[in-house]
Amino acid sequence: MTSDGVSGADGAGSAGGAPGARRTLRLWWELMVLSRRELPGLTAASLAALAGSVLVVAATGLSLKAAVDATIRGAAPAAVAAAVCAGVAYALSASLTTLVSRLTNTTNDRLGRLVLHPRVHHEIAALEGLEHLERSDFLDRVTLVRSSTAELAAAPWSAARTVAGVLRLGVTLLLLGAVNPWLLLLLPLAAAPTWADHRGQRAVRTTEVETAEEYRLQQHLLDLAVQPATAKEVLTTGSADGLIDRQAAGWDAVVRLRAGAAFRAAAWGLGGWTVFAAGFTAALALVAHRTSRGEGTVGDLVLTVTVAATVRQSLQGVVTATAATAASARIVEPYLWLRDYAAAARAGAGGGAAPPAVLRDGITLTGVGYTYPGTGQPALADFSARLPAGSVVAVVGEYGSGKTTLVKLLAKFYRPDSGTVLVDGVPLAGIDTEAWRARSSAAFQDFGRFRTTFADTVGLGDVARLEDRAAVEAAVRAADAEGIVAGLPDGLDTQLGRELGGVELSEGQWQRAALARASMRPDPLLFVLDEPTASLDAVSEQAIFERYMARAAELGARTGAVTVIVSHRFSTVTGADLILVLHRGRLAESGDHATLMALNGRYAELYGLQAAAYSLDD
Repeated sequence: MTSDGVSGADGAGSAGGAPGARRTLRLWWELMVLSRRELPGLTAASLAALAGSVLVVAATGLSLKAAVDATIRGAAPAAVAAAVCAGVAYALSASLTTLVSRLTNTTNDRLGRLVLHPRVHHEIAALEGLEHLERSDFLDRVTLVRSSTAELAAAPWSAARTVAGVLRLGVTLLLLGAVNPWLLLLLPLAAAPTWADHRGQRAVRTTEVETAEEYRLQQHLLDLAVQPATAKEVLTTGSADGLIDRQAAGWDAVVRLRAGAAFRAAAWGLGGWTVFAAGFTAALALVAHRTSRGEGTVGDLVLTVTVAATVRQSLQGVVTATAATAASARIVEPYLWLRDYAAAARAGAGGGAAPPAVLRDGITLTGVGYTYPGTGQPALADFSARLPAGSVVAVVGEYGSGKTTLVKLLAKFYRPDSGTVLVDGVPLAGIDTEAWRARSSAAFQDFGRFRTTFADTVGLGDVARLEDRAAVEAAVRAADAEGIVAGLPDGLDTQLGRELGGVELSEGQWQRAALARASMRPDPLLFVLDEPTASLDAVSEQAIFERYMARAAELGARTGAVTVIVSHRFSTVTGADLILVLHRGRLAESGDHATLMALNGRYAELYGLQAAAYSLDD
């Protein structure tokens, strides 16, 4: 979107603003240039077919007029020549209509799917934050852009077909004006269907945007009933009928609103066509009357009837093309928004310094606060703590206390609304995001399930060493996942995912794969384990934590890495160098296990509750 012919944003736009005409025209031009470079043959053929469709209109009408007039004069050779020209022109007219449609559709489909689609996904993947994937107003636009790149590529071709249609209409009206100037009154009348159609399409577009969230909701409800991950629970609880009823109600609401908008659009279109039909009928009556009085030739009458029929076809083509052009606004606006958003994100990132080779002091947070957009309650407020280099830091607290938000701020998924995060005294905001991520590793509670080979699902933790089998095997050992590999039919080369003809892992096995993936990078400065053993049994959990405590000590000694462990099981964090206790987005207590137990505060209370529940020893 910002390279190879399609330039970056020329000004940040709002999430809800409509694109200006100048920006839209500029985008169309950029896409046409991109089409010419990526698909030169198809682009040239499409433009040539469009140009030919304009010229053939005049050739058909004029050759028919000449054939009729020559026949009446008795000039047989001229009549035959003109008739041959008329036949050729008519045949070209019929074939060019189909050819233009096929060529332009093929061109914009290939441009959209083979060029724009991967570029859009690359642009989205390059965004350093998560807002575009978590905010519904952003997600509506991102989802639309991802699924409509072919439609976006079609936008300039729809505009080109509109221009060709207008030129055909202009040629037609010039021919009619040569017969009688009064026929030029068809020109303003021809605008009525176009204006009416635009009016109707605007209502349709507005309704589609207004119902986008409800549409996504009903689709989500339907997916819950049919996807393997949720179908088991749906069948067990017997909630399928309830889900389907809610989905059907949502679908009915969306269809009712969209059908109403489509009906209003059709009514506007019918009114516009009625106005033109009345003028068209009057024009034909005028020419027939003049011919009967000897004020024109029979050829003029044939020309008028022939060209008048072409007016209808040309006008219908213009209306269809302009409707498609107008409809493309539903994807042009989100695309331009995404381009602006990406440009603003890159400008905000602005490169930055390289992270230190080795952490000497650690990571310091001072007065850090963050509130998720659309919520009034801070997820993290006035948070201050120092995470010493080489330390293991545990973060505990109830659900919703801000643990995951803290991790996301450390990973630069978000930028704090207030306060600072320093890495060895350097603001994290001033460190290059890509470089910081290259020195970070993480295993999240909502881990990914990469349905590739087992070796690749682990190796993706460090793409630079994806093909390094020794590194992959070491990461598998670190996650205590050797038993999983041993049980797979093709070992590390086993395809994962039943829907891809491979092996389906259990939840715990997927989590071990995620842990192994997090162990691929050899020298992280930040190592995050966010509820890393939530899907494992107690014995496996203890073994994993012992391994990762040893890994944390090794990394800390070698690179000064800070290991952050988020866990709701207090028994697993007692060996941490520092425990941060969060409560409602604030730091309630901090210290090691012994210090916090002696404090007899919130940590001691929560630890005691879990000890009683799990029969743990203090």
